[in-house]
This record gives sequence, C-alpha cells and structure tokens, in this order.
Amino acid sequence: QVQLVESGGGLVQAGGSLRLSCVASGRTFSNLVMGWFRQAPGKEREFVATISVSGTTLYGDSVKGRFTISRDNAQKTVYLQMTSLKPEDTAVYLCAADPGPYFGSSLRLARTYDYWGQGTQVTVSS
Repeated sequence: QVQLVESGGGLVQAGGSLRLSCVASGRTFSNLVMGWFRQAPGKEREFVATISVSGTTLYGDSVKGRFTISRDNAQKTVYLQMTSLKPEDTAVYLCAADPGPYFGSSLRLARTYDYWGQGTQVTVSS
C-alpha cells in the first residue's frame, strides 16, 4: 500500500510561481513511478508530468517549459515546480504513484497509476 499526502496549493496571480509537494509512505519510494495530474471543474483529468525510477521526465504539452517535476528519494517526496502560471492552470492537482509492471501502458494515462493523493487546489487569478 502507498499513501500520498499533498501540499503547496493556493491562490496566485498570473505569471507567478508555486511549488507542490507530495510525500509518499507505505513502501519503498525509490521503486515508484510518480506523476502529477490536474482536473478543473467540469473537465476530464489531464496529464501534467511524470518522473520515472531513473529520473527520466515527461510533460504534458500545455505545461512543457513552465513546470518541472523532481523527486527526492531520501525524503520520499515528489515536487512540481510551477512557473509562469496562467489562469488556465487553475485546477485540483493530484499526485499519483505506480509500482509497475506496465504491460505496455503509458505513463501519460491516469489508469496506469495505482495510488492517488487527495488533491490540492491551485487557483491562478488574472
């Protein structure tokens, strides 16, 4: 079992920055692929970023160049550094984890991940 606890959400102005954190417990963190998704009211869940066990990263097109995902295995924490924020970034941001195996599934798909945090609200004002 994996438990994920998120923090760092809040209200920021357009152009500002924010860093989200997600602390994992329950199993060895270094064996988990970690990801961030977001969901705005009335919209479907959207892929934001993922980081592999080896540290390889992938980003959704809408956040590429603005957001950075990283992990600290000693602290069992994954981060999402968000810069140049836009009102369109407003959403509940969800932390996700998966131990594999993947059987050909994509890390861009929410259904790939077995564990999810509670979500943290990010609101960007114009």
